[in-house]
Amino acid sequence: MERLRQILQESAPLLVAFSGGVDSAFLLKTALDAVGPAAVVAVTAHGDVHTAEELEAARSAAAQLGARHLIIRTEELSIPGFADNPPERCYLCRKEMYAMFIEVARAEGMATVVDGANRDDQMDYRPGLRAAAALGVRSPLAEVGYGKEEIRRAARDLGLSSWNLPASACLASRFPYGETITLPKLHAVAEGERFLRSLGFSVVRLRHHGEVARIEVTEADMSLALGDSVRRAIVEHLRASGYVYVTLDLEGFRSGSLNAVLPRPEGEEQA
Repeated sequence: MERLRQILQESAPLLVAFSGGVDSAFLLKTALDAVGPAAVVAVTAHGDVHTAEELEAARSAAAQLGARHLIIRTEELSIPGFADNPPERCYLCRKEMYAMFIEVARAEGMATVVDGANRDDQMDYRPGLRAAAALGVRSPLAEVGYGKEEIRRAARDLGLSSWNLPASACLASRFPYGETITLPKLHAVAEGERFLRSLGFSVVRLRHHGEVARIEVTEADMSLALGDSVRRAIVEHLRASGYVYVTLDLEGFRSGSLNAVLPRPEGEEQA
């Protein structure tokens, strides 16, 4: 924590890339405490691949922390190549988003843009991290070695309401690489997940495989998904949304599951 505070003080004044999740909330709170509210601005990107609920959560979290909060509109589907959904999709998106953040930082007199990437993010395929590094965006949590569990514990100790929020990712992460991303498809996934959460699933992903809806829930929630009334409700709702087949992934929820199709680094064994 002391090293984190030192990095933030050295980098101030700061623009914090703020999603409202536990990582960016912990970073924002620490920045506010380390350098003061006048030297910090939180900025949230909201566009085609984000939900209204995510935006409202970010607004609420920033207000609770007493941070100055700006929202910028992004148009992910307008980024060349993004809608084709290549493995480098996140790089294309983050490069555009961070360039916008840098412009806002300059306009607001902020010296450094920081984000909430942590040590665990470096263990998965995250091309967006390369975009951040290329543009000079710093990831202080990763720099000092904070992983997700340490962040949750520290956020809980600081009294942050987001400390136990489930991990989230943009809606584009629900599509297998090569599946064209369109606005109607994004809306279908967002609405489908909204319905699934209304049934009591706190952690859920609706992976869009063309005519197939592949649902991921935690192992603890498998029995809920397979209960007669809930199962029927899910099938009926998703078929009405345009899916022909509705499936439950027996491996359960796992972040970045669609990265399983990517080639593994040379020498790494397939689990």
